[in-house]
Parts: sequence; structure tokens; C-alpha cells
Amino acid sequence: MYDALNEALTYPGLVWVILGAFIAGAVRGFSGFGTALVFLPIAGSVMPPVWALIVLTGMDSFGPLPTLRRTVKSANLPDVRRLWIGMVIALPMGLMVLTRLEPEIFRYIVSIAALLVPMLLLAGLRYSGPMTPSVIYGAGGISGFLGGVAGVPGPPVILLYMASPSPPALIRANTMIYLFLFDLTLLAFIAATGQLETVPVMIGLLMALPTMLGTVVGTAIFNPDKAHIYRGAGYLIVMASALRGLPIWG
Repeated sequence: MYDALNEALTYPGLVWVILGAFIAGAVRGFSGFGTALVFLPIAGSVMPPVWALIVLTGMDSFGPLPTLRRTVKSANLPDVRRLWIGMVIALPMGLMVLTRLEPEIFRYIVSIAALLVPMLLLAGLRYSGPMTPSVIYGAGGISGFLGGVAGVPGPPVILLYMASPSPPALIRANTMIYLFLFDLTLLAFIAATGQLETVPVMIGLLMALPTMLGTVVGTAIFNPDKAHIYRGAGYLIVMASALRGLPIWG
């Protein structure tokens, strides 16, 4: 355990991982999404894909805890349950694809996804149909597959909810709780396949603190009456992280 902790504390690029964890937590705190979109392009540039996912799930399992009880009160839990069921069905298929990807391809997928989501949202792309249970199950399934392949389960759910007439506080709560459940489920699947290594788990636990601090800061500055401002700031941060994570920088 001591050796794993020492290796985690001396891991090359750890400063970037800490910075990414704090910013990702802050973005989730004021927007309800963006943790993976912000963190993975940064983490994927300094560690293997599966390690990046383990660190993300480890830190993200603790990040929302300070505000989770208050968030649950604002959420539509039946919809969250439907998203989770769809995700559980499709996640193993995404993970199977991930294990066959080269690290550079992983970085491209994550960064391109992180660039596309804000651009699509800013361009006005939304789901405009009814929010039926089948649609919500389907969004969870697509989210689970993307989450397994690239660690970015948020885009399908974000694109779905941004079109809904639901108030910003409910959208934020549903998204935060669902992504929290995704992290726990992903970690369980990785453990079940024997890929859960000690060093990335240790790094993930260490990153829980900057993630929690970022979440507290982001939640404290969130104002539902100015949700569009926070959403725009989140888009810019996600896109900056995506550009940083592209393999073209070496």
C-alpha cells in the first residue's frame, strides 16, 4: 500500500491531474455536467485510458457527496432510474471496445467528443420529441456505450435534457445524480473484469479532495436565474480541456 501511495504521489503529470480534477468538480457544481468532458482529455494525456477512467470514477465517487442530499430533493428519480437501467445494459459493450483501443485513439475520441458537445449545444441541436420512458431508456443506453468507450456518458443525456421544459435546477440535479451512478457502476464493471489496479485507485482517492473542493465552489456560485451564464462558462472550459488533450501536443 505504501509503495502504491508513493507511486501515486510521484506520478508524472500529477499536477495536471490535480488541476483537471478541481476544474472538473467546479464545472459539475455549477452546471450539473462536464466532469468527464473536462477531466478525461487532461488525464488521458498523461496516463493509459483505463487508468484515466479508474481515476475519474474514484475521484468522482466522492466529489458530489457534499451536495448529494440537497441535489436528490430537486431530481426526478424515476427518470434517473430509467437512465441508469439503459446504461447498465450498454456499458459492458463500450468497455469491450475500450480494451481494444490504442491510447492515442482514446485521446482523439475523448477530445473530439468534448469539443463536439458544446458546439452542438451552441448550434441549437436538441432532442425535440416527447420525453417518454422509452426515449429516456435509449438515452441511458447510448450514454452507457459512450461512457464505456471513452468515459464520456454525459452527451446523450445533456442533449436530451437541454431541450426539455424542465427547470434548470431539475436538469442539473438529474444529470448530477445519473453521472454519480454511472461512476459507481463503471468502477464495478472494471473491477469485475480484473482491470482495477492499485495505483490509479490511489490517485483517484487522492483526487477526491480537489474534486470535492471544486464541486463545493461551483455549487456555491450557482444561481438558477443566471443558468445560461454558467452553462456558457462550462462550454468554454470543456472545449479548452478538449484542445489541451489532443495528441497533437505530444
